[in-house]
Amino acid sequence: MTKQQTYPRVSVFPRISRTRLLRDAIARILMFVAFAAALVPLAWVLVVAITKGAAAVTSSTWWTHSLKGVLPEQFTGGVYHAIYGTLVQALIAAVIAVPIGILVAIYLVEYGRGRFARVTTFMVDVLAGIPSIVAALFVFALWITTLGLPQSALAVAIALGLLMLPVVIRSTEEMLRLVPLETREASYALGVAKWTTILRVVVPAAASGITSGVLLAVARVMGETAPVLVLVGYSRALNYNIFDGNMASLPLLIYSELINPLPAGQFRAWGAALTLIILIAGLNIAASLVARFLTRKHAQR
Repeated sequence: MTKQQTYPRVSVFPRISRTRLLRDAIARILMFVAFAAALVPLAWVLVVAITKGAAAVTSSTWWTHSLKGVLPEQFTGGVYHAIYGTLVQALIAAVIAVPIGILVAIYLVEYGRGRFARVTTFMVDVLAGIPSIVAALFVFALWITTLGLPQSALAVAIALGLLMLPVVIRSTEEMLRLVPLETREASYALGVAKWTTILRVVVPAAASGITSGVLLAVARVMGETAPVLVLVGYSRALNYNIFDGNMASLPLLIYSELINPLPAGQFRAWGAALTLIILIAGLNIAASLVARFLTRKHAQR
């Protein structure tokens, strides 16, 4: 009977050196410290806004009344007119920017070749880097100075649309690039035209990310202050006319009430700030829920 030969055991997984483990631990600690450092100011802003604005937000007239007829020293009235102005201006800006942004993103991903595509990409990058006050002054020079049209909510919406446009283009572009090339090729193999493939296959596959990016872009422009300061005046009452007249918004209300040195002005300013935070947080949550719903619906097909 022969003696069975034994072989040394070889580990499938290589041993990790102590130096690499130490570096990994240090990197984890540094990342946690950086995350905590970024979280501290955010938490501080939320705590201060909630502490100083909770009394206004929870009042009985805050969400259902305007400041029409309310004196500067009175602790009454609400921000219904400012909420309406903020939502209307952001909605009109979305109507302007979203179709253009999605079409530009489709062009850059599916058709963009050559010099014109490079120029378009460069212009999108430039537009993404301009400050909000520059967009407001451009619309003021074109809309009011050159064309002679009045200050209005529509002018504000155009400026907000300019700020929203690069965000929509970039987010849509990234989502379209995530759609696998095999999906397009499978559609082409069935004899489907390219524009039909884009419309029926590519865009639905990226719909969750596109919708989420659009809602995040809307949430971003809702807090812009420069366009409303330059392009429309403040109104303490509700104004349904987007083509003429002053119209309030939450950023403009905050600015106007901060000028008021009385305690009631600070009361309304902090309440409006907390209201704006609630609206933007709600839009972010809605973006997450819509993205999950569309992703699940597309997976069931």
